[in-house]
Amino acid sequence: MSIPPPPGPYQPPGPQDPAGPQGPYPPGPYAPYPYHPYHPYGRPAPVNGVAIAALVLGILCFLPAVGLVLGLVALAQIRKKGERGRGMAIAGSVLSSVGLALWTVTLSTGIASDVWEGFKDAASENGTAYALAKGDCFDSPSGSLEGATYDVEEVPCAGRHDGEVFAVITLPAGRFPGDDSVTRTAEDECYALEAEYAMDPWAVPDDAGVSYLVPTSQSWRFGDREITCLFGSTEDRGTLTGSLRNDETTLDADQLAFLKAMKAVDDVLYEEPEDYPEDDLPVNQDWAADVEAVLGEQVEALEGHGWPSAAEEPVDDLVAEMKDARTAWEKAATTEDADTFYEHYEAGWEYVDGPTTVTAREALGLATTVPSHDGEYDTGGDGPGSGELDV
Repeated sequence: MSIPPPPGPYQPPGPQDPAGPQGPYPPGPYAPYPYHPYHPYGRPAPVNGVAIAALVLGILCFLPAVGLVLGLVALAQIRKKGERGRGMAIAGSVLSSVGLALWTVTLSTGIASDVWEGFKDAASENGTAYALAKGDCFDSPSGSLEGATYDVEEVPCAGRHDGEVFAVITLPAGRFPGDDSVTRTAEDECYALEAEYAMDPWAVPDDAGVSYLVPTSQSWRFGDREITCLFGSTEDRGTLTGSLRNDETTLDADQLAFLKAMKAVDDVLYEEPEDYPEDDLPVNQDWAADVEAVLGEQVEALEGHGWPSAAEEPVDDLVAEMKDARTAWEKAATTEDADTFYEHYEAGWEYVDGPTTVTAREALGLATTVPSHDGEYDTGGDGPGSGELDV
């Protein structure tokens, strides 16, 4: 799987040998490395002999089935005994899988898939990228969400971590669609699913951005079809602290009702036309009419909800401002010149993220720090924090 680098100075690494010593992924600063358990008194743990044998057979492509089995056996032994050699076992398993697939291409296309499933099942128990699921937090060996990795360490979301999984997408079977196509799918799907996991954009730190793990052409041959959507820090070597999850599993009914209403309005507000009113007044009038309509719908939804006593007055105050804004947008939709449009436009925006919104949020126990909104609604791959990690 893979993660695109963020924009600006961070550029994706160039093509590299897909069958390097770390497995079927590019070597270099983002390549995986084995994790060695701690042993007291400064005595290093012994290297697992089965792992050495698996690596040798994997490199030589001699008896690949044996090399794969030995690699999986070595992973299990290392985990139980705390021995060294995990990286060799992984590399031997992967290389043997490649060799076995090549041996069986002319025999049956189903065997390669079975090999992948067996390898993935074993890998999922040993802290790998293939084991990540929605809600998991992890650290990458390099401390970065760029380049290539196989080995990750799952950690509690309450502490510091490199990434947090907010969605896993399964791609359809068939030929590998190409790196560009997979990346475009990841961008479209991950940015669309972001708000389902983190429903409150105010609770997402400004330095948190979207990244993703995607299949490579090598892992695709063995049945890898998963895109893993992640939150990661946009800062160089930055980390996140605490889970960003706020959805039906963490919010109460009142918080959900409020956030759904606010999101419905925000979604339309951020569909503002690219053309200025003086360049294309009709298209801006149509948009203003859409804003007026959604404000009417959400005012009705908020008034129809039974709020806790502490939140009744703050929400009523916000609803009153939303009604005023609705009137302004209605006038903007019917104005005859750009200057008048701007007057109503500014009045319509005035309440957004203002003091009444903060007060209502505080009464409902929601985040009260107004976000910067920089790139928040950008669905392209060049926004803050966009990245791609190959696994």
